[in-house]
Amino acid sequence: MENKICSKCILDSTVPEIFFDEEGVCNYCKINDEIMKEYPDGKQGETLLTETVEKIKKHGKGKKYDCLIGVSGGTDSTYTLYLMKKMGLRPLAVHFDNGWNTEIAVLNIKNATNILDIDLYTLVADWEEFKDLQVAFLKSSTPDAEVPTDYAIISVLLKVAAKENIKYIIEGQASRAEGTTPLGWTYHDGLYIRSVQKKFGKLKSKSFPILSMFHLVYYFFIKRVKLVRPLEFTDYSKEMAKEVNKSRLEWKDPGGHHHESIFTKFFQSFYLPNKFNIDKRKRECSAKMRSGLMTREEALREVSAPYPVEEGIVDYTITKLGLSTIEFDKIMKSPNKSFLSYPTYFPLIQLLRRPIKIACKLNIFPHIFYLKYGVNHTHKIKTYWEEFNINKS
Repeated sequence: MENKICSKCILDSTVPEIFFDEEGVCNYCKINDEIMKEYPDGKQGETLLTETVEKIKKHGKGKKYDCLIGVSGGTDSTYTLYLMKKMGLRPLAVHFDNGWNTEIAVLNIKNATNILDIDLYTLVADWEEFKDLQVAFLKSSTPDAEVPTDYAIISVLLKVAAKENIKYIIEGQASRAEGTTPLGWTYHDGLYIRSVQKKFGKLKSKSFPILSMFHLVYYFFIKRVKLVRPLEFTDYSKEMAKEVNKSRLEWKDPGGHHHESIFTKFFQSFYLPNKFNIDKRKRECSAKMRSGLMTREEALREVSAPYPVEEGIVDYTITKLGLSTIEFDKIMKSPNKSFLSYPTYFPLIQLLRRPIKIACKLNIFPHIFYLKYGVNHTHKIKTYWEEFNINKS
C-alpha cells in the first residue's frame, strides 16, 4: 500500500479514514478549517470568549461555582485554570485519579489550585477495577487503551456538573496546538467500553460512571450542560502556556504531551508506535504547520526520529498492570483491531448524524461532537484495518 502524505500537513495514508482531494489536501485539514470557523481567534475570538465568559458568570450568579475545569497537571489544563480565574470565573477544579499520576502532576495540581485559591475535587478510582478495565482494552487489541481514562474524565465532570447544578464545563483543548485526533486512532462511547469490559475484563466499574446514550441525552438535552473550549478562541501555543504556568503557578514540565500520566507516557511512546504504527506527533506537528508555527521540513524531521521511550517504563507499566512478559508479548503480537470489531454506539451516531448536526447548530449539543463522530467514512476505516493486518501478517 503506497503511503500518501497530505500536501498541507504531514498526516498520511497510515491514518485509517483519511482521504485526499484533487489538490492532495486531507479531510483532517478540512475538519480543522471547520473548527477554525466555529472558533475564530484574534479580535473576533477575543470578543466571543469575553461574551461566553460573561454568559457563564451570569448563569452562575449566586452559586459557589460557575463552571467546572478538569485538571491533570499538564500544560493545557493548568493554563486553562489560570486563564479562567484571570477572567473572573469561579471554577471548581476536578481531577480523576486513575492511579497513574506522576509526582510532578500531583505537585502541579496542588500548586495551581493553591496559588489561584480554587477548590479541588478529586475522584480516586478503585485501582483493581480500573486496572482490570485497562488490561481489558489492551487485550482488545485496539488503539484505544487510553479510552478508560478519557471516558472516565468526562463521565466524572458531567456527574459533578449535574450534582452541583453547574451548567458549564471548561475543556482545556486547543485544535490550533493539537489538531484533531483521527477517529481510527481514538474512539470511545459507553457501549464500547462495556463491550470490551464484558469480553476481556473480570470486574465491573463501580467507582466511576460509564455513560450510556441515555446519560448523554440527559446531561446535554435535559440538564443542558455546555462544553466550552476557551483556548480555541485564542492564539494559543503550548510554549506560551508553559512559560505562564512556570512563572505564575510554580509549574514543572512533565517532559512531553500528556506525560503527566505514566500510563499515557507508555501508551504514546511505546505501545501505539510499536503495535499500531501510530505516532501522535504527526497530529501535533500537523496542527503547528496549519498554524504557521512549524515548517514541513521541521515537522518531518521531528517525526522521522523514533519516539523517545523512557528507560524502564515498559517493565514498570506491565508489572503494575499485573501482566507477565509472556502475556504482554501476546498482546503486542495479537492481530490489530479497531472499535468496529466490537459493539458500539457508532452506527447509531452515524444514523443520527443529521439531527445531531441540527442540535449542534441550535447550540443544544456540543458542536465538537459532530466534528468528531459525524464524519461518515466507516468503509475507509474497515478497509484500512483489513489492509493493515494483511500487510503486517
